[in-house]
Amino acid sequence: MPWPGAWAPACCRAQRPVTHASAKPRVHAREPPVSSPKAAHGLPYCPNAQPRERQRGSAVGLLGFGAMRLPVVDSDQAAIDQPALDAMVDTAIASGVNYFDTAYPYHDGLSEVALGKSLARYPRDSYYLADKYPGHQIADSYNPAQIFEEQLAKCGVGHFDFYLLHNVYENSIDVYTDEKWGIADYFAEQKRLGRISHLGFSSHGRPDNLAAFLDYGARKYAALKEKAPEVAALFAGENIFEFCQIQLNYLDWTLQRAEEKCAMLENAGVPVVVMEPLRGGRLAQLEPAQMDAL
Repeated sequence: MPWPGAWAPACCRAQRPVTHASAKPRVHAREPPVSSPKAAHGLPYCPNAQPRERQRGSAVGLLGFGAMRLPVVDSDQAAIDQPALDAMVDTAIASGVNYFDTAYPYHDGLSEVALGKSLARYPRDSYYLADKYPGHQIADSYNPAQIFEEQLAKCGVGHFDFYLLHNVYENSIDVYTDEKWGIADYFAEQKRLGRISHLGFSSHGRPDNLAAFLDYGARKYAALKEKAPEVAALFAGENIFEFCQIQLNYLDWTLQRAEEKCAMLENAGVPVVVMEPLRGGRLAQLEPAQMDAL
């Protein structure tokens, strides 16, 4: 897989897997030099993850499977229909999907459990699992270690292939950058330990907010490189955040200013993961008059 720019997986949050993402502008990030060890693997470079990447063909599929809106029983968000989810996962994997995305708050905290059960039926090295730290939720205190251990247990895994700081935006950036909580440092250490293969973040914030957080990640990387260059070498670029997940589709290209964000991320050398390519399926459900015209 080439070094990604506007890179899927496009984690579609529809009720069922779809076979393609919506059409969207393509952005190409700068490729690292071929001579760099970071260019030797399709995914952002991480020595601890090399065996797993090789066994999965070093390729993340262009379409991912999001677990924010799973099938439920009697409209109860806490009652996930496990057999229906298993069937969806089976269909997705049979169709070539290998990237699965969940988060701590989804389905009242039960998405991780249900998705973990479903994926446990497959070899761990046959899929990529992404999870997120909920620093965007208002709380009196933040304990990344406690949450991270809980997430590993709920998903039934020993590591996450991709791990994100969830929804960095105007009301959460101060939490994520407050050294009192040590959030970035803790997850950088988990990457060093091989418990996180690739560290990133998701964002719904404005471009200036995104720029501020990218600058924070670059400064954390610079400090790490000076203090522990062997650890800094584990990261894909010159930022401790190796990828960014943004909402990108033909509506949010302007509505959420995705065009500006893509350009900013490309300039920073940070790959993009697309979320909401169909806005939870709503962009695929046009008005009858529109459908008639098509």
